Amino acid sequence: MILFLTCVFLLTGACQPRLSAAADSSVTITASSLNVREGPGLSFKVIGEVKNGETYSSKKVEEDWIQIKLANGRKGWVANWHVSSEQESSAEEVSATSGTGTVTTDGLRLRKGPGTEFQVVAVLSSGQTVDILETNENWTKIKAPDGEGWISKEYLAAAPDQEKKRANKSTKKSGTATVNSLNVREQPSLQSNVIKKLGEGETFLVQSEKDGWLEISISGQTGWVKSEYVATNSRSKAKKAGDAAPDLNGVTAAVTTDNLQVRAQGSFAGEVIGSVSKGKEYPVLEEKNNWTKIEYEPGLSGWVASWYLSKSARKSSTGAKQEVKNSTVAILHDGTNIRNKPGVDHSVISRANQGESFQVISMKNDWYEIELSNGSTGFVAGWLVSVNGPAPKIEKPGGEKHIKGKTIIIDPGHGGRDFGATGAAGTNEKELTLKTAKLLYDKLKAAGANVILTRSNDTYKSLKARVKLAHSSGADAFISIHYDSIEDNSVRGMTSFYYHDYQKTLAESIHAAAAGQAKIKDRGVRHGDYLVLRENKQTAVLLELGYLSNPSEETLITSGTYQESIASGVFDGLTRYFKK
Repeated sequence: MILFLTCVFLLTGACQPRLSAAADSSVTITASSLNVREGPGLSFKVIGEVKNGETYSSKKVEEDWIQIKLANGRKGWVANWHVSSEQESSAEEVSATSGTGTVTTDGLRLRKGPGTEFQVVAVLSSGQTVDILETNENWTKIKAPDGEGWISKEYLAAAPDQEKKRANKSTKKSGTATVNSLNVREQPSLQSNVIKKLGEGETFLVQSEKDGWLEISISGQTGWVKSEYVATNSRSKAKKAGDAAPDLNGVTAAVTTDNLQVRAQGSFAGEVIGSVSKGKEYPVLEEKNNWTKIEYEPGLSGWVASWYLSKSARKSSTGAKQEVKNSTVAILHDGTNIRNKPGVDHSVISRANQGESFQVISMKNDWYEIELSNGSTGFVAGWLVSVNGPAPKIEKPGGEKHIKGKTIIIDPGHGGRDFGATGAAGTNEKELTLKTAKLLYDKLKAAGANVILTRSNDTYKSLKARVKLAHSSGADAFISIHYDSIEDNSVRGMTSFYYHDYQKTLAESIHAAAAGQAKIKDRGVRHGDYLVLRENKQTAVLLELGYLSNPSEETLITSGTYQESIASGVFDGLTRYFKK
């Protein structure tokens, strides 16, 4: 079991700090509307109301409440489970990055997500230069000519000189605010003065970018905004005269947010003529300046913001061929079968190897008809190739389809003043749980889940606040990540806990997959009286992923290999659970 002091925290949530000064930060409201109160509690008088997406500065925290400064200068308190915190990150907290890198091996596979469980979308060559978008413990997200995706971190060499040059380069983009009350600051820092606030839909010119900030120009003023709240449109990518327009025939788009407004024009100034619901797919008619024109009802069309859509190919209900122009496909694997008809039950007429390229003639369902070197044609499965050109890309139906759209909370145990267990070699549990959580977060995010971290850096969160976040978000799964410790340093292995019967299936699914994939001693699934399980109305599990008190196991579980295996195992367990 866990050290006595750690047990006290997990079981009761005791010893919570009564009052603390927060690091200079801002918070963004995540509820549709949220009451602002005179003091830190529901018994205090309501003095105002804030809306979803609005951002406010914060310097004081009391248990589950955060004091914010309103636009009129007045201060008030809001519940911290309805906000997301945004702090100046230290170097070790930053997963997003920028710059370029060079591929160091031939045949490097570019995947949809950070893990071998994700589909290969392209193959890269040694010496190829790519843009680095973000990175985690084992994987790096990059942008290459073949598209965006994740590659194994060990096969990428950073280009520091180029990275420095890119830090402040002019980007020549236009931008659109995607939230209300977006703060414009004098400098790229949360401590800098706010000089202006932008409303959702306001557009401006982006002058440069630096460390997650955009320098913008609007109405004669220049300032800095956080890039995550801006949709940009690069002028350098504007279509040249004579370029072919993208072939959108057969392309659909799925809505990724609730009640997305449909407008008469591709602008927030356009009249609202309807709305579409999260998860539903609509035919794509046209794309322009970060806006997409869709057919939202039979015979009716309108414009929606492109950043709230996920595009895919529309399958023909009749099975008819769909003509494709100006596109080629590249083979991703050696020995890929080329068949005489579209389907795995048809005859193989040829085989192709990784890197070979073919002209696309047409599509039928998930198969491309391609022109072979002898002038004949054949069919190749869409998930075995990468596409160059406007042809719709085919996604292999994998385990991620069961996770897409699910709300999953990852709870890295401990944090801040609560260090958790300490390993034989000095490993802090709070740091290791966050490392595991971030690896899992990236996998789930890439699979299309709505993922929420109870903490994304070294901050303290009360146990009750973590549970309240699960309730307020309507989480489909809550995963609390821990590492164990005990006086007997020979004890080792992984244990998974549940409290309510409705939580047991989740615990069993994740435990079986994670313990098996990480090849760690299986200590079983057990009933555990922990606050984050006992008080949780959502499906939840608490994972003890190994013993820090065992010197040899501490070495194992802190390794990058184990971290990747255990995160992949939990991911696989979630796909099994949601598949049932």
